[in-house]
Amino acid sequence: MKTNIKTLLVLLGIFTFGSSMAQAPQENLYSVIINVENLRNSKGVVQYALYNRDGSIPDEKYERYYRKEIAEISNDRSTLTFNDLPEGKYAISILHDENENGKIDKKFLLPIPNEGVGISNYQSIGFSNRPNFSKASFPVDSNMTMDVKIIYM
Repeated sequence: MKTNIKTLLVLLGIFTFGSSMAQAPQENLYSVIINVENLRNSKGVVQYALYNRDGSIPDEKYERYYRKEIAEISNDRSTLTFNDLPEGKYAISILHDENENGKIDKKFLLPIPNEGVGISNYQSIGFSNRPNFSKASFPVDSNMTMDVKIIYM
Protein backbone atom coordinates (compact mmCIF):
# COMPACT_ATOMS: atom_id res chain seq x y z
CA MET A 1 0.00 0.00 0.00
CA LYS A 2 2.86 2.39 0.90
CA THR A 3 4.45 1.71 -2.49
CA ASN A 4 1.23 2.63 -4.32
CA ILE A 5 0.98 5.95 -2.45
CA LYS A 6 4.64 6.73 -3.16
CA THR A 7 4.15 5.88 -6.83
CA LEU A 8 1.03 8.02 -6.99
CA LEU A 9 2.80 10.99 -5.36
CA VAL A 10 5.76 10.67 -7.74
CA LEU A 11 3.46 10.53 -10.77
CA LEU A 12 1.46 13.50 -9.49
CA GLY A 13 4.68 15.49 -9.01
CA ILE A 14 5.89 14.63 -12.51
CA PHE A 15 2.53 15.55 -14.01
CA THR A 16 2.38 18.87 -12.14
CA PHE A 17 5.97 19.79 -13.03
CA GLY A 18 5.54 18.70 -16.65
CA SER A 19 2.30 20.59 -17.17
CA SER A 20 3.78 23.79 -15.71
CA MET A 21 6.72 23.46 -18.10
CA ALA A 22 4.40 22.92 -21.08
CA GLN A 23 2.51 26.18 -20.57
CA ALA A 24 3.08 28.87 -23.21
CA PRO A 25 5.43 31.67 -22.20
CA GLN A 26 3.75 34.80 -20.85
CA GLU A 27 3.18 37.38 -23.60
CA ASN A 28 4.49 40.89 -22.88
CA LEU A 29 1.72 43.49 -22.85
CA TYR A 30 2.21 47.25 -23.13
CA SER A 31 0.34 50.52 -22.70
CA VAL A 32 0.17 53.43 -25.14
CA ILE A 33 -0.94 56.84 -23.85
CA ILE A 34 -2.39 59.08 -26.56
CA ASN A 35 -2.46 62.86 -26.04
CA VAL A 36 -4.48 65.28 -28.17
CA GLU A 37 -4.12 69.03 -27.64
CA ASN A 38 -5.38 72.17 -29.35
CA LEU A 39 -8.94 70.98 -29.92
CA ARG A 40 -10.94 73.94 -31.19
CA ASN A 41 -13.35 73.64 -28.26
CA SER A 42 -14.36 71.30 -25.43
CA LYS A 43 -17.66 70.24 -27.02
CA GLY A 44 -18.43 66.56 -27.45
CA VAL A 45 -15.89 63.77 -27.01
CA VAL A 46 -12.76 62.42 -28.64
CA GLN A 47 -13.03 59.04 -30.31
CA TYR A 48 -9.79 57.03 -30.46
CA ALA A 49 -9.50 54.10 -32.86
CA LEU A 50 -6.49 51.79 -32.73
CA TYR A 51 -5.51 49.72 -35.79
CA ASN A 52 -3.11 46.77 -36.10
CA ARG A 53 -3.42 45.61 -39.74
CA ASP A 54 -2.14 46.86 -43.06
CA GLY A 55 -5.00 48.22 -45.18
CA SER A 56 -7.16 49.04 -42.15
CA ILE A 57 -6.95 52.81 -42.60
CA PRO A 58 -8.43 55.02 -43.85
CA ASP A 59 -11.54 53.78 -42.06
CA GLU A 60 -14.10 56.59 -42.27
CA LYS A 61 -16.97 54.37 -41.09
CA TYR A 62 -14.98 52.83 -38.20
CA GLU A 63 -15.41 49.22 -39.29
CA ARG A 64 -11.82 47.87 -39.29
CA TYR A 65 -10.39 49.00 -35.96
CA TYR A 66 -8.67 46.74 -33.42
CA ARG A 67 -9.98 48.74 -30.43
CA LYS A 68 -12.05 51.88 -30.09
CA GLU A 69 -12.51 54.09 -27.03
CA ILE A 70 -14.11 57.44 -26.24
CA ALA A 71 -12.67 60.04 -23.85
CA GLU A 72 -13.87 63.31 -22.40
CA ILE A 73 -12.40 66.71 -23.29
CA SER A 74 -11.08 69.14 -20.72
CA ASN A 75 -9.57 72.53 -21.52
CA ASP A 76 -9.45 71.71 -25.25
CA ARG A 77 -7.37 68.54 -24.72
CA SER A 78 -7.94 64.84 -24.23
CA THR A 79 -5.90 61.80 -23.19
CA LEU A 80 -6.60 58.10 -23.44
CA THR A 81 -4.57 54.99 -22.58
CA PHE A 82 -4.80 51.73 -24.50
CA ASN A 83 -3.68 48.99 -22.09
CA ASP A 84 -2.70 45.35 -22.54
CA LEU A 85 -1.39 45.65 -26.10
CA PRO A 86 0.71 42.80 -27.45
CA GLU A 87 3.94 43.76 -29.15
CA GLY A 88 3.35 44.82 -32.76
CA LYS A 89 2.68 47.66 -35.18
CA TYR A 90 -0.25 49.99 -34.52
CA ALA A 91 -1.79 53.17 -35.92
CA ILE A 92 -4.17 55.67 -34.31
CA SER A 93 -7.11 57.54 -35.82
CA ILE A 94 -8.79 60.28 -33.79
CA LEU A 95 -12.08 62.11 -34.24
CA HIS A 96 -13.13 65.23 -32.33
CA ASP A 97 -16.77 64.16 -32.32
CA GLU A 98 -18.35 67.47 -31.41
CA ASN A 99 -21.95 66.26 -31.82
CA GLU A 100 -21.23 62.79 -30.33
CA ASN A 101 -22.79 60.85 -33.21
CA GLY A 102 -19.80 58.49 -33.61
CA LYS A 103 -19.09 59.31 -37.24
CA ILE A 104 -17.05 61.74 -39.32
CA ASP A 105 -19.43 64.49 -40.45
CA LYS A 106 -18.66 66.06 -43.84
CA LYS A 107 -18.94 69.64 -45.07
CA PHE A 108 -22.00 69.87 -47.29
CA LEU A 109 -21.55 67.28 -50.06
CA LEU A 110 -17.76 67.50 -50.07
CA PRO A 111 -15.50 64.69 -48.82
CA ILE A 112 -13.96 67.10 -46.29
CA PRO A 113 -14.44 66.43 -42.54
CA ASN A 114 -16.44 69.05 -40.66
CA GLU A 115 -14.94 67.91 -37.36
CA GLY A 116 -11.31 67.53 -36.34
CA VAL A 117 -9.45 64.35 -37.27
CA GLY A 118 -5.97 63.09 -36.50
CA ILE A 119 -3.82 60.19 -37.63
CA SER A 120 -0.62 59.05 -35.94
CA ASN A 121 2.51 60.33 -37.72
CA TYR A 122 0.49 62.83 -39.82
CA GLN A 123 0.80 66.61 -39.56
CA SER A 124 -1.62 67.24 -42.45
CA ILE A 125 -4.16 65.29 -44.47
CA GLY A 126 -5.25 65.99 -48.02
CA PHE A 127 -5.88 64.51 -51.45
CA SER A 128 -2.13 64.10 -52.01
CA ASN A 129 -1.48 62.97 -48.41
CA ARG A 130 -4.17 60.37 -47.72
CA PRO A 131 -3.71 58.29 -44.58
CA ASN A 132 -2.47 54.72 -44.85
CA PHE A 133 -1.41 52.16 -42.27
CA SER A 134 2.17 51.94 -43.48
CA LYS A 135 2.86 55.64 -42.89
CA ALA A 136 0.69 55.95 -39.76
CA SER A 137 1.99 52.86 -37.96
CA PHE A 138 4.48 52.80 -35.12
CA PRO A 139 6.09 49.90 -33.23
CA VAL A 140 4.89 49.02 -29.74
CA ASP A 141 7.52 47.05 -27.86
CA SER A 142 7.44 48.99 -24.59
CA ASN A 143 5.11 51.37 -22.74
CA MET A 144 4.97 54.67 -24.58
CA THR A 145 3.27 58.06 -24.95
CA MET A 146 2.27 59.53 -28.29
CA ASP A 147 0.99 62.99 -29.26
CA VAL A 148 -1.41 63.07 -32.21
CA LYS A 149 -2.12 66.32 -34.01
CA ILE A 150 -5.78 67.18 -34.55
CA ILE A 151 -6.49 68.64 -37.99
CA TYR A 152 -9.45 70.87 -38.87
CA MET A 153 -10.07 71.46 -42.56
